[in-house]
Amino acid sequence: MPEQLPPTSYCGRFAPSPTGPLHFGSLVAALASFLEARRQGGRWLLRIDDIDPPREQPGAADDIQRTLEAFGLQWDGPVLYQSRRRELHEQALTVLADRGMAFDCGCTRRDIAERARQGPNGLIYPGTCRNGLPPGREPRALRVPVDDVLISFEDALQGPQRCELAQAIGDFIVRRADGCIAYHLAAAVDDGDAVISHVVRGADLLWCTPPQLYLMQLLGLRPPHYMHLPVAVNAEGQKLSKQSHAAPLDARHASRSLHAALVFLRQQPPAELIAATPSTLLGWALEHWNPDALRGVQQLPAIDSITD
Repeated sequence: MPEQLPPTSYCGRFAPSPTGPLHFGSLVAALASFLEARRQGGRWLLRIDDIDPPREQPGAADDIQRTLEAFGLQWDGPVLYQSRRRELHEQALTVLADRGMAFDCGCTRRDIAERARQGPNGLIYPGTCRNGLPPGREPRALRVPVDDVLISFEDALQGPQRCELAQAIGDFIVRRADGCIAYHLAAAVDDGDAVISHVVRGADLLWCTPPQLYLMQLLGLRPPHYMHLPVAVNAEGQKLSKQSHAAPLDARHASRSLHAALVFLRQQPPAELIAATPSTLLGWALEHWNPDALRGVQQLPAIDSITD
């Protein structure tokens, strides 16, 4: 774990999941968070969010590190692994349970789908088990109840955000039925760590921020500042991902991909820089970085970097 920094020190992070190689959308998030950290004279950490073993791909964590290095995106300090913070995550679950802020849920996905309504971040849990398990049900997941909770925060690009958790999110999972720590809990504990001051990530995670902020409130953690970037989408409007068959980054064309990412981020890099080295491109980007060009934008078409 990195040393604790003063609360005013800027420290960002890039936190990919090792479910496959990095793609253009990953590069956009990594590059923007890197540039913002360096512009602020701060640190940029690499955290591998390896808390979902069924979805992880062998060797992906090492491949991510090699790709970032090939693109000139050098992180500070040792690589952090979310799986090695399991004890802290379990302690947070204990705190929630001791305060009566977690309940056992015996519902299957099918049970929920039959009764739930759709929200901006998925199906909204209908509250079946929040007052106790129905007869014949066994505990599966662990959920946090939400009642009349309003979460507000100011996003650096998306502006003021307000979310009534009960209406938009519902009682959310903090420990999954398979025993794995849920994303919201792990992200809240790890991003609420005193060393992290700013989180720069895709706008597809904008609706994940309210439940994570609520968990930080319950656990007494200091929330970071947020900047949610436009998400890169394909021609069908789908977010670039392994599921949408996004092409992996090719280190042989690092400069061209970096140039394309800067164009996507509306930084207007000179055309001649497409043939420059990654370090030259990053030097230009650091000098000209202007995230305000992305204000209010939540998605943009991905830019296909030309290859030989």
